[in-house]
Amino acid sequence: SHKTYESTQNTSDTSLNKRTKSIYTPLELQFIEMKKQYKDAVLCVECGYKYRFFGEDAEIAAKELNIYCHQDHNFMTASIPTHRLFVHVRRLVAKGYKVGVIKQMETAALKAAGENKSSLFSRKLTALYTKSTLIGEDILFNKNMSSLSHLWCVEEVTADVPDNYLLCVCESGENLKNRKKGDIVIGIMAIQPTTGEVIFDSFRDCASRLELESRVLRLQPVEIIVPSSLSDPSEKLINSITSM
Repeated sequence: SHKTYESTQNTSDTSLNKRTKSIYTPLELQFIEMKKQYKDAVLCVECGYKYRFFGEDAEIAAKELNIYCHQDHNFMTASIPTHRLFVHVRRLVAKGYKVGVIKQMETAALKAAGENKSSLFSRKLTALYTKSTLIGEDILFNKNMSSLSHLWCVEEVTADVPDNYLLCVCESGENLKNRKKGDIVIGIMAIQPTTGEVIFDSFRDCASRLELESRVLRLQPVEIIVPSSLSDPSEKLINSITSM
């Protein structure tokens, strides 16, 4: 049966899987702790010359990347070679997933020469990717790779979104009366992480939010950040646009 990290949410002080009565491996325990911190991300964990997925992440990877997934100790697991990480990260992000890259903080050579050579490799999250933040050393294709052995990479990488803006929206109502009527001052800032381009604007809008709608449709952001106190008309508009 399928086993996940959920059975250990409150048992981080033990290495025993309460559901199966089997003992977690050190790597599995390390993954459990990392997954607690990044529950909404698909985690790629560096293990030597490959990246591994565990539990539900492995099942997602198997489905979306068309790779093999199998049971290993207490988790379902799947893996990809390190040199194909940028291909698969882009594919998962294109499918709408948030992807975290967990890297080893030690090399095998340094670890072998150290006092803790028999212990588990230390690992930590080094990157977290979404559609608006698809930049970094893990996923940028090296244009200098011109040999035939690397031509397959170009065809398999998901095409980048040309304007992958990250949009932030904020509001400021001068008084309660205007806010109740729907009249409000709105500020926006759009950032293009891959180029560093920044667009910002401030404007007064009515209850129909025509001004906000025109700007959002013009920018076509892949992610929108809004405050917790967003007004109902603005929230309804953004929900209608993002659900299209």
